Amino acid sequence: MSSLVAASDLARAAYCPRQLYYARREETREPPSSVDAIRALAFEYPSLVEARDDELTTRPLATSPEDYRTNLRELRNRDEWEALTEPVARDVLLTGKDCRGIAHKLVGDPPIPSFVSPGTPPEQGVWEPQRVRAVALAKALAWEREAEVPRAIVEYPAVGVVRTVTLTTRNKAAYRRALRVARELDFVPPRLQDSAKCDGCSYRTECGVKTRSLKSLLGF
Repeated sequence: MSSLVAASDLARAAYCPRQLYYARREETREPPSSVDAIRALAFEYPSLVEARDDELTTRPLATSPEDYRTNLRELRNRDEWEALTEPVARDVLLTGKDCRGIAHKLVGDPPIPSFVSPGTPPEQGVWEPQRVRAVALAKALAWEREAEVPRAIVEYPAVGVVRTVTLTTRNKAAYRRALRVARELDFVPPRLQDSAKCDGCSYRTECGVKTRSLKSLLGF
């Protein structure tokens, strides 16, 4: 296996190492068309911000048309609006020292990467798997440009919300943990116990074989 780890694998490793194990066994790992439809919204903010209810109800939103317009209007008042709606580049493959992945946008000057999530955000901040993926993209861009990239962006276009991920000590530590797990994952890791994460996992029906402990996985 290449020493370069996919940024998407790092996100799975942060979410559930067992899920990553099953995903790596799939012949194809392309996202479903429903994900593409949601990500397309991230490139239509200027038209969506004033769209009528009947237009918005035909789109894959995770909130009401009224709330969606409100969120986009709040976003329009932020300094990032122009950079997000006029990105420097789209769907750029970034290759760093340890990982590689697609930045759905490069925004700003100097540019920072943006990852477009098909999901919804927590009340504050960004879910850990997406923070790890954002850090991975920032590190890969920094490696390519030979310049510091101190932050990245995670967009949630299904609700019209955009969050910033800074490369704090905590976020970089989470990235390193996920990188270690992803590189050493050559066996079936333990199942999560009574976790809500399992509810929406596409591998939950086959998740039942013997495992090694997570302590063993991490070398404790």
